[in-house]
Amino acid sequence: MNFMVYDLGLLVFFAIFIAGFLYINRNNLKKEGLLFLYKASWGIKLINYVGTKHKRALHVLSYISIGLGYVLMGTMIYLFGKIIYIYVTLPAVVKAVKVPPIIPLIPYLPQIFKLDFLPDFYFTYWIIILAIIAVTHEFAHGIFAAANKVKIKSTGFGFFPFFLPVFLAAFVEQDEKDMNRKSKFSQMAILSAGTFANVLTAIFFFGILLAFFTLMFSPAGVVFNSYATAIVPINNIDSIDGINLVEHNYEEILNLVDKEGFSEIKVGEENFLGVKGVSSDEKIVSLYYDAPAINEKLQGAIFEINGQRVINRDELKTELEKYSAGDEISIKTRGDEFLEYKITLGNNPYSKAGWLGIEFMETGSNGVMGKIYSLLGSFKDPHTYYEPRFDGWSEFIYNLLWWLVLISLSVALVNMLPVGIFDGGRFFYLTIWGITKSEKVAKKSFAIVTYLFLLLLLIVMAFWVKGYFF
Repeated sequence: MNFMVYDLGLLVFFAIFIAGFLYINRNNLKKEGLLFLYKASWGIKLINYVGTKHKRALHVLSYISIGLGYVLMGTMIYLFGKIIYIYVTLPAVVKAVKVPPIIPLIPYLPQIFKLDFLPDFYFTYWIIILAIIAVTHEFAHGIFAAANKVKIKSTGFGFFPFFLPVFLAAFVEQDEKDMNRKSKFSQMAILSAGTFANVLTAIFFFGILLAFFTLMFSPAGVVFNSYATAIVPINNIDSIDGINLVEHNYEEILNLVDKEGFSEIKVGEENFLGVKGVSSDEKIVSLYYDAPAINEKLQGAIFEINGQRVINRDELKTELEKYSAGDEISIKTRGDEFLEYKITLGNNPYSKAGWLGIEFMETGSNGVMGKIYSLLGSFKDPHTYYEPRFDGWSEFIYNLLWWLVLISLSVALVNMLPVGIFDGGRFFYLTIWGITKSEKVAKKSFAIVTYLFLLLLLIVMAFWVKGYFF
């Protein structure tokens, strides 16, 4: 049976369980703003014990936590600016990505929006990750509060009444009067402690991810990500499917190329089989060579050439160099299924060796989030297929750890936005108060920044709607 069936069953069971639990304990529910809070005393003794016992160490860590808070806040402001730029100026990207600029991380998000570059995100992942991140985040708030002699009044979880009660948020409630009496440094240490814990959680589980991958996966094939291409000025193209070009512009090319497959493109004496892309000024195009791989529609990770196993690009190159143009070779690939191809090698435009006609494009990511994605896969060769030792389970656990690291970093970043509902809001307010020595200026600055972010968010959402639906 498909795992999705079990996962949806777990989602239904969890929703029923939480709904029943909240109904039985409805006297403990308190409405505060838009949230319903279930208040308890879980873990308060442990929080107070750790906070008081390690008070000196936590004071030293406060400097790191506050410094990291500023780094995360600056990073998040930069990322927010990048998001605004993309959604306002690049509607084509918005239409391709499809995801709204802000959306809660819900189960099945990659599946719903068909985000093929992300692994599936199951409810099972969501509930495990929620428990780990929420507990460590709130526990850190609590122990730093205890170390600064701020009373912990309650612990528990909250939820929005208009969502299913499975979408929970944990909290540690501090005594606000105690909190306000503390120095700005102490308050900022308590506020930034949660994000500090998220970053430590990400680092810890990244180590586990690396160890798990090393033990449970082994290289077993070569992954190519493009057929061979050439860069050609648009003006050099003579004809497409026998039709001579008149205007020599990209719009004309798009009107002539075969939408269902490949087109025969003539450039002087050379033949090409389709258009891969165009430069930003639309003066240069990338064309697919008329090569064996594209003609045979070679797909999947190459793991065998004429019975000889290949597990990386060097081995593939060495094996192909044994053959000449006109030689027929057998290639076995793996992807969703195992496939075998009989391919006659072509003439290599760069050497005398036989030619398959595949490329290994580098896919380096730009920006902070791009760097994070690259970091999460930095221990893997992007052009090597890794075989799991245990089908299904190895990939399931690997993707769980991958999501855990990514979400830990994402929560740390978002939580330091200088907006009222996040820890970063009060953190920003205390910073301005400390710089200006004026609480009035701090309150006004805090309000202005909060409303500015909300306004910018509405603008970005409007551009998303325009780019996605129109």
